[in-house]
Amino acid sequence: MAIKRDYYEILGVPRDASDEEIKRAFRRAAQQHHPDVDRSHGAEQRFKELNEAYRVLGDRQRRTAYDMFGHAGVDGASAAGGFEGFGGGFGPFGDIFDAFFGGSPAGTRARRRVVAGADLRYDLSIDFGESITGVTREISFPTPVTCDVCGGSGGEPGTEPETCPECNGSGERRRVSQTILGQMVNITACPRCNGEGRIIATPCHNCSGEGRVRQDRRLEVKVPAGIDSGQRIAIEGQGEAGPRGGPPGDLYVSVTVREHPELIRRGTELYYELPMTFAQAALGARVEVPTVDGREQLEIPPGTQSGTEFRLRGQGVPRLRGSGRGDLHVIATLVVPAKLSKKERDLLTSLDEVSGPPVLPKRGDGLFDRLRDIFS
Repeated sequence: MAIKRDYYEILGVPRDASDEEIKRAFRRAAQQHHPDVDRSHGAEQRFKELNEAYRVLGDRQRRTAYDMFGHAGVDGASAAGGFEGFGGGFGPFGDIFDAFFGGSPAGTRARRRVVAGADLRYDLSIDFGESITGVTREISFPTPVTCDVCGGSGGEPGTEPETCPECNGSGERRRVSQTILGQMVNITACPRCNGEGRIIATPCHNCSGEGRVRQDRRLEVKVPAGIDSGQRIAIEGQGEAGPRGGPPGDLYVSVTVREHPELIRRGTELYYELPMTFAQAALGARVEVPTVDGREQLEIPPGTQSGTEFRLRGQGVPRLRGSGRGDLHVIATLVVPAKLSKKERDLLTSLDEVSGPPVLPKRGDGLFDRLRDIFS
């Protein structure tokens, strides 16, 4: 079983930090460790820890329980969206309060449970060129939306929810048992009203009391220039609508960029391997190279060696969170033909006779020198 870190340590604040200091620390850390910004290993787990810590320390009641009892006082609170369902609204210690003090802490009972809608993920595939220029796409997906007839309340228009007769509006069911320590009271959510304390006597005819209906939602998504495969676009409030008027979840658009047939992307830099004949390398040539904006002329000087790099400034990928673009790196590669015609063989033989033995480049320009520079 993994040991949870201290919530104050996760947010980087002292135990006597004010509510405003906790809020500022969370926002600062969330911006730094959001998975769309921090691509290092474990970033998503760190972001989950930050959210969990803020859900507890950002709420005064939960923070009090955590300060008194540690993680045991708030376990399950994040998943439940609060402390309801854990014995009068005070985590696993609700029974202890009931047994020794005659009830749960004041102000924590009969609170209506508000359940948020689920987050959604949409997989979007775009062309390589669209990732460079940016694009706006219309997407469509089925999802529960708030019922137009009842406005999410779940009741037929003109009617009001009624007090639950099972729990008399408390939202709780109490069960008393005798133990060696005396009388113990176990408190659970009322099964009839699910802890809300109210029931829908006349369900809405359109949503059958759910407060939401399933529809196809159409949405325009703006994909920024420079986005890469695996990155996500977060759209707040466009997930599933919450039941009975609960807040909606969020929509996460996961982007996949189709590969370019000739260019290779590494961050904001692009790479192209230029095939070059012996004649072009020796005599020089003017060739065409592909760029994200079309094909462009490139001058190959005489005597170009295989592996020579030509850099086209500003012809790379736009910086997603900044200005300017990366570069396009053109790597010249000498291609030696595997088969020769008789005429080609005769010409190369004549060239070899008049050329003499090969001469290595000057020190600092050879392959071994370049390799030594790289590894040093």
